[in-house]
Amino acid sequence: MADPKGFLNHGREVAKSRPVDVRLKDWNEVYVPGSLLPIISQQASRCMDCGIPFCHNGCPLGNLIPEWNDYAYREDWQAASERLHATNNFPEFTGRLCPAPCESACVLGINQPAVTIKNVEVSIIDKAWDTGDVAQIPERLSGKTVAVIGSGPAGLAAAQQLTRAGHTVAVYERADRVGGLLRYGIPEFKMEKRHINRRIEQMRAEGTRFRTGIEIGRDLKATDLRKRYDAVVIAAGATTARDLPVPGRELSGIHQAMEYLPLANKVQEGDFVAPPITAEGKHVVVIGGGDTGADCVGTAHRQGAASVTQLEIMPRPGEERNPGQPWPTFPMLYKVTSAHEEGGERVYAVSTTHFEGDEDGNVQWLHLVEVEFGGGKLNQKPGTERKIPAQLVTLAMGFTGTDVENGVVSQFGLELDERGNIARDADFATNVPGVFVAGDAGRGQSLIVWAIAEGRSAARGVDRFLTGASDLPAPIRPTDRSLTV
Repeated sequence: MADPKGFLNHGREVAKSRPVDVRLKDWNEVYVPGSLLPIISQQASRCMDCGIPFCHNGCPLGNLIPEWNDYAYREDWQAASERLHATNNFPEFTGRLCPAPCESACVLGINQPAVTIKNVEVSIIDKAWDTGDVAQIPERLSGKTVAVIGSGPAGLAAAQQLTRAGHTVAVYERADRVGGLLRYGIPEFKMEKRHINRRIEQMRAEGTRFRTGIEIGRDLKATDLRKRYDAVVIAAGATTARDLPVPGRELSGIHQAMEYLPLANKVQEGDFVAPPITAEGKHVVVIGGGDTGADCVGTAHRQGAASVTQLEIMPRPGEERNPGQPWPTFPMLYKVTSAHEEGGERVYAVSTTHFEGDEDGNVQWLHLVEVEFGGGKLNQKPGTERKIPAQLVTLAMGFTGTDVENGVVSQFGLELDERGNIARDADFATNVPGVFVAGDAGRGQSLIVWAIAEGRSAARGVDRFLTGASDLPAPIRPTDRSLTV
């Protein structure tokens, strides 16, 4: 086990961030390169090696956290990488992007700052890449073929697991590059895209094939795809964005977050000199207080916005757990991301009533009112109406389900559940034989760790369907929502 007195001798330390005035001048990751290396073994030693490691329960992937903490403490990085990859295909993604429900479940967190699990995780995988310890599985062909629709974390996890099981796998992505929301939804300053590129090349070396610029249901009929392959995994995400049907919504300058963010990422890919939608010199309002909203905030800062205001309809969360969210559940706490450190204003408990534009149809003002909960509903507070300048508005209010307009659902004849997601059984199989679903398309909008866990579990279901049995692990059940955040 790790140092039995590590949590007594050392306080929590995390990766250092670059100064705000420096990082706003570029799109690189906000953290100081190499700042973790001097402290990571010490931080791993804070793990208590609990008799019941609740961090396992906090992580949908069931990561073997005390084990790789111990290896990191002893600086046995090869063994640490092996234990990390035993449950997680892409720790370089989760170590940068996951909100870390494992840390909220950490036993040490009951009365001390929790172990910095994410920082240890990302240090292990970065070292593994540097030393070549990210194993490539030898080719073992089964003669079976699988198509995966979507190249986000769920699709990539399913594809890698199925490739390693010996099947010939092709991933179909409608965008021009592989990665899904990892590529075009996550800003460069949160995760540089070189991490995706490196992993995709490793998957190609293992045998996974990628087909970009093909949208199943439009460019290629879903039924034709099913005829070509022995099985199909749908991992197309929950792409139907929640809209805001208020007067003035039709004004120019109001965009969904997933219209705005991908264009900024395409600039970093070299597709544009300047994005078609930019915050430069504008008063920006972001509607939605979650991580996607924070991504819009950080992007607007880097584009040179005149001001940035983020609106949230819910009241401001507390800074400590409330009785309704006891340990080890994931608490809804006031969160300050790197984007919030960079400036802007956050306004809670307000609702947008309408937009106001100029004579040319461009949005200029956002009208809002304060709200409060009472009688089981949201009520406007009389006399609190006001307006704020808004020349660019991004809607970051989440997603309502899978896209049923692109033809996949209708062409396959898929059944939906009561939440509007694609229905599946315990093996992640849909009502159509040989067609499976993983990630947000079946679960609804959720976390990257859930997507990877679902991809891994769906791969097991596919493997069982193709061969009658499977040695692939199945970390979760499709009905398990106990840890959804």
